[in-house]
Amino acid sequence: MSGQRREDIYPGLEVAIILKKDQRTGKKTIGIVKDLLTSSLYHSRGIKVRLEDGQIGRVTEILGDPE
Repeated sequence: MSGQRREDIYPGLEVAIILKKDQRTGKKTIGIVKDLLTSSLYHSRGIKVRLEDGQIGRVTEILGDPE
C-alpha cells in the first residue's frame, strides 16, 4: 500500500519512508510513525511523517502494525 492518503497512516504504524537526503538514491528507512506532518488528505509524493526515532520523510510504503 502506498503512503499517499493521510487516512491510511496513523501513529504506531510501521512504514518505509524516504528521507530528504536519500531522495536521489531512493534508499528507504523503516520505522514507526510518531506524528503526521502533512495536513492535506492526499500528497502525490507521500505523506510526510516523523518516526519515533525523530527522522522525517515521506511515506513510500505501509508495512503494517508492528507485532
